Amino acid sequence: MPTETHHRICPICEAGCGLIVTTDGSEVKQVRANPDDLFSEGYICPKGVSLKELHDDPDRLRTPLIKRNGKHEVAAWDEAFTEIEKRLPPILKDNGPLSSAIYIGNPTAHNFELGLGLGPLGMALQSPNIFSAGSVDQIPKQFACGLMYGTWLSIPVPDIDRSDYIVMLGANPIVSNGSLWMVPNFRGRLKRMQARGGRMVVIDPRRTETAEAADNHHFIKPGTDAFFLMGVLNVLFAENLTDTAYIRPHLKDFEKIEPLTHTFVPETVAPICGIDANTIRDIARDLAITKRAAIYGRMGTTTQKHGALTSWLLEIANIAAGNLDVEGGSMFAKAPAFADNAVGRPGIGKGETVYKYASRVRGIPEVMNNLPVACLAEEIETPGDGQIRTLITLGGNPVLSIPNGDRLAEAFEQLDFMVSLDIYLNETTRHADVILPGTSPFEKSHYDYYLSPMATRNVARLSSPLFPSDRPTEWQVLLQLSAIAGGHGVLGDNALAAMEDQIVFAQISSLTADEHSSIAGRDPQEIFTSLEAEGGAERLTEVALRTGAYGDAFGTKPDGLTYASVAESPNSVDLGPLTPRLPECLRTPSGKIECAPHEIITGIDQLEDHLNAATSNKLMLFGRRQVRSNNSWLHNLPVLAKGPYRCTLMLHPEDAAELGIGNQEHATITSNRGRLEVQVEITETVMKGTVCLPHGWGHDHEGTDLSIAAGRPGVNMNLLADDTLLEPLTGTAVLNGIPVEVAPARTH
Repeated sequence: MPTETHHRICPICEAGCGLIVTTDGSEVKQVRANPDDLFSEGYICPKGVSLKELHDDPDRLRTPLIKRNGKHEVAAWDEAFTEIEKRLPPILKDNGPLSSAIYIGNPTAHNFELGLGLGPLGMALQSPNIFSAGSVDQIPKQFACGLMYGTWLSIPVPDIDRSDYIVMLGANPIVSNGSLWMVPNFRGRLKRMQARGGRMVVIDPRRTETAEAADNHHFIKPGTDAFFLMGVLNVLFAENLTDTAYIRPHLKDFEKIEPLTHTFVPETVAPICGIDANTIRDIARDLAITKRAAIYGRMGTTTQKHGALTSWLLEIANIAAGNLDVEGGSMFAKAPAFADNAVGRPGIGKGETVYKYASRVRGIPEVMNNLPVACLAEEIETPGDGQIRTLITLGGNPVLSIPNGDRLAEAFEQLDFMVSLDIYLNETTRHADVILPGTSPFEKSHYDYYLSPMATRNVARLSSPLFPSDRPTEWQVLLQLSAIAGGHGVLGDNALAAMEDQIVFAQISSLTADEHSSIAGRDPQEIFTSLEAEGGAERLTEVALRTGAYGDAFGTKPDGLTYASVAESPNSVDLGPLTPRLPECLRTPSGKIECAPHEIITGIDQLEDHLNAATSNKLMLFGRRQVRSNNSWLHNLPVLAKGPYRCTLMLHPEDAAELGIGNQEHATITSNRGRLEVQVEITETVMKGTVCLPHGWGHDHEGTDLSIAAGRPGVNMNLLADDTLLEPLTGTAVLNGIPVEVAPARTH
């Protein structure tokens, strides 16, 4: 194998940047940005560069592990599957399907094999016990958008390439590269916006990297974004600044919104959120009078007490100011595949429903077929019918990512059986009885199946494997688990291939039977035999691409996309800028935007009660992202671990002086749930009265194999979070706005 150059799409975060990977035989020599990528425009962050070290990491698992006598031992694949077959089915037979659960980690959103393989596994287990990282992340946003627009991925994003004014709450895209918003090269796009006279305002408890590059920054008290947004809406309605004439035919119940804002005049909400009344008025007016404007919020707005209301208010603010579905405003992408709002019957659908069932112990209802992961420990600990006895985790590291992770770690030890799909022996997988490793990013295909519906520009991009692998793909692993859970035992190669064919054929058959599909009425066998891709996940992706909004419909649209045409486009297929899509993109039963879903409106009382609540005199803790970190799983790579110590508690100088704490000294931080000792970083970039810690740290557990991460373990911020305090509408854990006390660490 000679030295070669390959084009890839980075699978690490939501930006999906274009990469150029140089290989020498089976060795990766270099990873750099693709300057010709039509979407990422030559941008790359340190996480993309780190893919070489991830591929080479000696700590990365390459063979299964089985726990014997409390110690993980290397095992062959057939041995690992045999162990699962021996132990899992008897538990399901004796205790029923409710005794099983799945945890879906964040990496699943960046791995189409895991994402597409979830369906068969869930059907085999027949258990409603699905927990995911979404309930410590983005579910409030999807809750609001799903109820309003009809699908969980109908999430409008700022059209930054044509916008003149963007207001950003609780988001830091210069570090995150966008979140629920594919926007690579954010800094470059922001500079172009500013060069044409545009402005960006950041509202955040910290003067983040994005705030530093913005035109204005305003501090806000953690967890109070809903009050600020209510103040903005109050101004829009009171000053007759709403502009909904163009969109009025597509709105249902919009008239119910204005009365809800009466109480929240700027002077009333200003003391609560920490932003003065005149600033609230100025921002509201600018959103209304600027022709091309948008307001956007992310992680800081969802992982708080009023996350669902805040997410809904952001959408209502864009609607009220006349900024939804217009160029330069907040717009819906039209993804080439896996987008329910871009295929099927346009403009109307069954919509999304919530609260179909609830958790056994606490009675917290599901959202998006997910139960709150903060409830997982109690579901394992509490005896009785439906007690969880076996767990399968797909990526992720909930011991570090959810509130009170130490309790969850203890609960894992009570399970009868646990299987983890992961590339590391980490704080979560150390509890597993069997660990099944995934392949390197360079050994598998990649398609952004989950993220494309939120891209800042319509594109199609696909990566093929650079190296062959002698291990099962994640897709094949999930099919084996599905077969075992379904009582069919470990499948041989032929039986596994037949199962894969059956899944792909079933998907084609459902499309040919759908009168609104581009292949309606066609012979499914003809479609099946014409597939170009190999592998089940790849073939499902081909079906989605070729029957999608830009697809060739298997030959009836000769200029349309095919799997091969996308795979053979090294610099991405540019499908054009975002375009207005209402009402075509809606999938609600009414065919209109549901402006006042009753599930959301019922939560307004919480805000009104808060207006008269006593203000806490404690410091308020919130989290932060870091460009050299991605939750917890990239801390083992030297290129990302190097540099100054980053797991620090940011503290305002005035607060530090009052507490008698100096820069780089150690302090204790205590909540009603936990206590940590941490190094202090005194900085004016955080709001007075607040403290800030990064999330994803705490690599000090025994039984892991993370040599680099263990050298700089940091502390786990989520040990301070209360696992009983959940956002009331979605069950999302409250990770921002935690009251804490800080004191000098006398014994360090």
